[in-house]
Amino acid sequence: MHFSVLGPLVMANGGKSFVPSAPKQRQLLALLLVDANQSVSVDACIEELWENRPPFSARSTLQTYVLHLRRAFSQIPEVGRLAEAKKILQTGDRGYRLVVCDGALDLHTFERLVERARTALAAGDDRKGAALLADALAVWRGPALADVQVGPLLQAHVVGLAEYRLHILEQRIEADLRLGRHHELVRELSALTAQRPTHENLHAQLMLALYRSGRPAQALEAFHRLRHVLSGELGLEPSPRMHRFHQAVLTGDSALETPVSAASPLTLDLSLSAG
Repeated sequence: MHFSVLGPLVMANGGKSFVPSAPKQRQLLALLLVDANQSVSVDACIEELWENRPPFSARSTLQTYVLHLRRAFSQIPEVGRLAEAKKILQTGDRGYRLVVCDGALDLHTFERLVERARTALAAGDDRKGAALLADALAVWRGPALADVQVGPLLQAHVVGLAEYRLHILEQRIEADLRLGRHHELVRELSALTAQRPTHENLHAQLMLALYRSGRPAQALEAFHRLRHVLSGELGLEPSPRMHRFHQAVLTGDSALETPVSAASPLTLDLSLSAG
């Protein structure tokens, strides 16, 4: 049995999907999966499904949704019976717990790969760390829960997962920069900064990749694009760290040739003599 939340919702076995079609049941399944192997309270389920407007029958309706999910589980060959489905979707004193086996949920796979990558990076093995982070990012198949109607709790999870994915992507790029993969990164970072035109560290990474590729003029242009967007859309200036980084590119600071240590894992954390 395989579950996925890092993209469209998946509950599959042997290549066949068993995801329920009813929106509320899908929503409940997603909520239980993002907190897999943990108890999710009845109140939390009701808040997610109906926000501030639960019907009078919310608790009994929730019980009906749980029954439908168990019936969906019972259709999976390796489960087979409703009694076995109750061992997977358990009822506790205060809520429900979805029991997921090791390796069955893509979110858990992603998290384990990230932990292995961080161990490698902490040991100074950038090549292994970068490869493991790339493997972790490859687990994603699109935006989290892309085809699920989400309420407040799932929305918070979706936003948090997107931020976490971006952070891991930045870490992978930093490792690649330390490995000297500047030329290969320019195209990827150009696309990322176009998608996130106010993100300072991605712009700093692009500027560094361009600078180390022998293209300082284009690195400076990247800074000016960032500054134009921040000023025009938000009425802001780039941060002092970003200004120091720009000055370092402008003056050819030797610190730009020094790899960022894994202990300070952002390009903006470079120790620049211009500051």
